[in-house]
Amino acid sequence: MLAKTRTFTLYGIEAYPVTVEVDVSPGLPGYTVVGLPDTAVQESRDRVRAALKNSGFPYPQARIVVNLAPAELKKEGPRYDLPIALALLAAQGVLPLEALEGYAIAGELALDGQLRPITGAVNLALGALAAGVPRLVLPPGSAQEAALVGGLEVYAPKSLAEAVAFLAGEAALEPVRPPEALEAPGEVLDLADVRGQAKAKRALEIAAAGGHHLLMVGTPGSGKTMLARRLPFLLPPLSREAALEVTRIHSAAGQSVRGLMTVPPFRAPHHTVSEAGLIGGGSIPKPGEVSLAHRGVLFLDEMPEFSRRALEVLRQPLEDGTVTVARARASLTFPARFLLVGAMNPCPCGWYGDPERPCTCSPVQRQRYAGRISGPLLDRFDLVVEVPRLTAQELARAPEGEPTRTVRARVMAARERMLERQGKPNGELVGRELREAVRLTPGAEGLLVAAARKLALTGRSYDRVLRVARTVADLAGAARVEEAHVAEALTYRRSLL
Repeated sequence: MLAKTRTFTLYGIEAYPVTVEVDVSPGLPGYTVVGLPDTAVQESRDRVRAALKNSGFPYPQARIVVNLAPAELKKEGPRYDLPIALALLAAQGVLPLEALEGYAIAGELALDGQLRPITGAVNLALGALAAGVPRLVLPPGSAQEAALVGGLEVYAPKSLAEAVAFLAGEAALEPVRPPEALEAPGEVLDLADVRGQAKAKRALEIAAAGGHHLLMVGTPGSGKTMLARRLPFLLPPLSREAALEVTRIHSAAGQSVRGLMTVPPFRAPHHTVSEAGLIGGGSIPKPGEVSLAHRGVLFLDEMPEFSRRALEVLRQPLEDGTVTVARARASLTFPARFLLVGAMNPCPCGWYGDPERPCTCSPVQRQRYAGRISGPLLDRFDLVVEVPRLTAQELARAPEGEPTRTVRARVMAARERMLERQGKPNGELVGRELREAVRLTPGAEGLLVAAARKLALTGRSYDRVLRVARTVADLAGAARVEEAHVAEALTYRRSLL
């Protein structure tokens, strides 16, 4: 007898429909899975058999063929355990065949029949919504994630037996209610905690308002990491559309998702991270750090310590806002529009320019150290700012700075001006739309032309100064970019050598 049910497979962050077909026929007992299953799917045989027997259901002594269609899509992971088990019961007549209609089902089975969570529940729900499937059956640990999408009935049985009773109409389950969106993933880090560093704080405000990439250069202990970790809380909260986009990326990557991610994400990979770890990888590529930082902040501490190859792969997503990962079996494009924040020491020993501790590095060593960040990558930073270490006396005398909520209010007001004027942050402006948005006064234009000649700015650097100057003007509430705005923007074009 043949039975069918529906589920979904993940390709990157997209969910594609899969039909699970189970045929039970007379013959020598056997269990075969076809349809490009990976090892975890093939091992479902033992999990399904044990779960059925330990839940009090029959396991047929017959020839069992499981087909996962379409056959050309690679099937990964244990998400197929539950749909295979339910279709197997329907093929034996334990469940009516029509009981599985109108549902998409996914879940991993424990040997005692309990259901375990799966990755990509948000993506699966979006796929079901697009495919017109009105109801989902998922493990309790994944159902709340899927309920975030809305427009679907999501049911969360705790075990195989409970799922069978629900589908057979013998027990009732209430649809899962979505969790409330989280305003923050924990404590909100306050900018007022950082003493001094007025210029670095100003650069942080400009970066948050316009979406500009920022590089901080300073001695150890100067507060670079403290500043970077406070940046996500200066950014405007994510809209529902953006929050759902960010949440689905984290869900597909197997990250724990307790609610819609309304606060921009913050990712800080270790400097030993590989290229694949940054941009994504695997035989079927999974999102990497640049995609997990989408709509948020990617912080690279001790930036020169990252491998040259890992740093260079950032150049394309920094420009395009997407990253394409090509493999033999698949070529996938992931969103990757993030705000890059780098931090580095001024030299290998870290103390160049510090008034209290002498530097032991030669000019050649300092030049070689700075050269670990290539010119093209360095050119993509809109803001380069020094973060000097403050002495104990300076720390004691430093006044308490503005709190995050005050700075964030200015950032959001400036961002609203940008969205009203051009529909996007200044950091994303290119070509004609940049020239139309900037509107330089004659004095500002003359200053910029003179500075471009003296500093030998590249075309990309010239545009970045324009973007930063436009953001400085927006923070000041100015309709046109004036000379003072350009002058401040130019102070952030610091050379590392």
